[in-house]
Amino acid sequence: MTAATHSPLFPQTPDSADAVLEGLDPEQREVATSLHGPVCVLAGAGTGKTRAITHRIAYGVRAGILQPSSVLAVTFTNRAAGEMRGRLRQLGATGVQARTFHSAALRQLQYFWPKAIGGSMPRLVDRKVQLVADAAAACRIRLDRGELRDVTAEIEWSKVTQTTPADYALAAAKAGREAPRSPAEIAQLYAAYEEVKRDRAVIDFEDVLLLTVAVLQDRHDIADQVRAQYQHFVVDEYQDVSPLQQRLLELWLGERDSLCVVGDASQTIYSFTGATPDHLLDFRLRHPGATVVKLVRDYRSTPQVVRLANGLLAQARGRAADHRLELVSQRGPGPDPVFTEYTDEPAEAEGAARRIRALLDAGVPASEIAVLFRTNAQSENYEQALADAAVPYQLRGAERFFDRPEVRKAGVALRGAARFGGNDSLLDDAVDLPSQVRAVLSGEGWTPQPPAGSGAVRERWESLAALVNLAQDFAAVHPRATLADLVAELDERAGAQHAPTVQGVTLASLHSAKGLEWDVVFLVGVAEGMMPITYARTDEQIEEERRLLYVGVTRARERLHVSWALSRSPGGRPSRRASRFLDGLRPGTAGVAGRTGAAAAGGVERGVAAAAEAAPRRRQRTPARCRVCGRTLTDAGEMKLMRCEDCPSDMDEGLYERLHEWREVQASRSGQPAFCIFTDKTLMAIAEAAPTEPVELARIPGVLTRKLNRYGADVLAICAGQEVVAGDDDD
Repeated sequence: MTAATHSPLFPQTPDSADAVLEGLDPEQREVATSLHGPVCVLAGAGTGKTRAITHRIAYGVRAGILQPSSVLAVTFTNRAAGEMRGRLRQLGATGVQARTFHSAALRQLQYFWPKAIGGSMPRLVDRKVQLVADAAAACRIRLDRGELRDVTAEIEWSKVTQTTPADYALAAAKAGREAPRSPAEIAQLYAAYEEVKRDRAVIDFEDVLLLTVAVLQDRHDIADQVRAQYQHFVVDEYQDVSPLQQRLLELWLGERDSLCVVGDASQTIYSFTGATPDHLLDFRLRHPGATVVKLVRDYRSTPQVVRLANGLLAQARGRAADHRLELVSQRGPGPDPVFTEYTDEPAEAEGAARRIRALLDAGVPASEIAVLFRTNAQSENYEQALADAAVPYQLRGAERFFDRPEVRKAGVALRGAARFGGNDSLLDDAVDLPSQVRAVLSGEGWTPQPPAGSGAVRERWESLAALVNLAQDFAAVHPRATLADLVAELDERAGAQHAPTVQGVTLASLHSAKGLEWDVVFLVGVAEGMMPITYARTDEQIEEERRLLYVGVTRARERLHVSWALSRSPGGRPSRRASRFLDGLRPGTAGVAGRTGAAAAGGVERGVAAAAEAAPRRRQRTPARCRVCGRTLTDAGEMKLMRCEDCPSDMDEGLYERLHEWREVQASRSGQPAFCIFTDKTLMAIAEAAPTEPVELARIPGVLTRKLNRYGADVLAICAGQEVVAGDDDD
């Protein structure tokens, strides 16, 4: 199992900025060298997006264009952030912050809490379920285990979509959500949950984002401090951004546009958590001058696998499908995908285990094989079948590698040997680094041969074996490395959560497999009722299920096995059939009508700002002075008005009201809070200045190029006393 590109464990650090660009294809190079202005990278599966954006950051740092401490790279999982930090370190770009949204927000919230709120920050709870259970008890509502989990998910969705308890029923209906209880009960439980948290002085992970947003909105001095720290932003997996995360990103940016986003609308599979691809798909509307780079060269999968992936999307419908990318494999040909029908689910699991056993016997590493399923409940049959076939396996989503007890103990033992190895008889016969590591870890339970069977003993051995293999790889690249050097490498990897490969077949849900890849992938349970899942009823839900299968297909590099069972248990009625998504794509089935129109090809599109000529270039900031009394202004609100709060205003009240009404219409149409269009202070400044030309409007603080391009025509028309009809705006 590796993350999105197949590269050596310990590549040599490039010796110059230009060397960072070596080996990039033309589109990846365009990403790496486009360091100014907004950039949107539409990256298909396996096209090297992580490579492109890490080389982009590294090139900017090594060329002296970007200061490492001023760059914030944001992604969605600790694993992805750790991998990004590891790659940047290998490219010689240390000091860059690569974090998840929550991690970055939590760090800022902890730092500014005493200044913004005072006192100690409330304790952060890891799990909401017990708090939700207590809230249900307070409401005298009985929830079983499944309902408890589903209500918790509804509360999380509400918070990331910035929905209050009072607004839940309307928002859930608009989003087409099927709540586990009546909307009124969910709203009651949500309100009670918030009260329980307040009573116990605790916050949850969503509160971290909400509170950070609130601090940055209310405290302009703190927002300015954060923006002074971070000048350049990179957001990975942008199709998975929630409205709350998007709001936080906007506050980090302020009025600047030094932003690079990367995503693929065809890999949007987390909408149930509040994620939406709309921010990715609307990027060009919000940033008319953006450079858009499309990556379609697939370096991961064979043409046979890519053909199946493209075929899946060719039948898709909806907005994400309108922006699909047609992948072009860069690899040599491989075997065709194998489609297999079984009588029942246990037979399907046994069939997969037999094939995996044969692959292992033929020399395929267990770590390069994965079994992917729609729901975690499907794993039990495969765990049993693999154990019966003496196949080692690991469950994806288990404890992080460096947090495992045996790995922590092994680290202590290696650190001790590095310090006092000269007095350790275990190392007397060890002639090189790998043999030293084997000698030390033999005292922790490692043996040259794996233990029989499966379970905890086998899992501990697999962890230690991963450290032994890592030592061999490290020594191959650094022949003179010592135990102390290896310990330092392990410490850096632990900090970055850059785990070594564990030798075992991976069992994982399709959702948890996102961002990973294997030589051989078994997609199991691909039957109607499971793919798409039975509760996917709307067109949008069905299309998300199709995208989920697309993600599964594109995890395979060389071989792909797709299977389904006609019944759930032996002797059951064979009433199931293969997933509708496979119609026309597997042998013996008739095709279905595909989409009209071609998919997007790779390349680069340069944006053109419609009103760029009218907007003045950004000037160096000079001290702002009140236009009435001449006093130097420091408050952000006063700076927008260009006068002291106490100085008399010559605002046109009627114009202000018309601008306010127009803003409400714009906010409703775009689904944004009204202040995202223009703040009240900016509207007041416009009403006081009553500009007649784009240049005059652009001089008002809060009206920079992006908003001038988007709203300038409407605002100037309103200032001129003209009627603006809703719908005139391009958006």
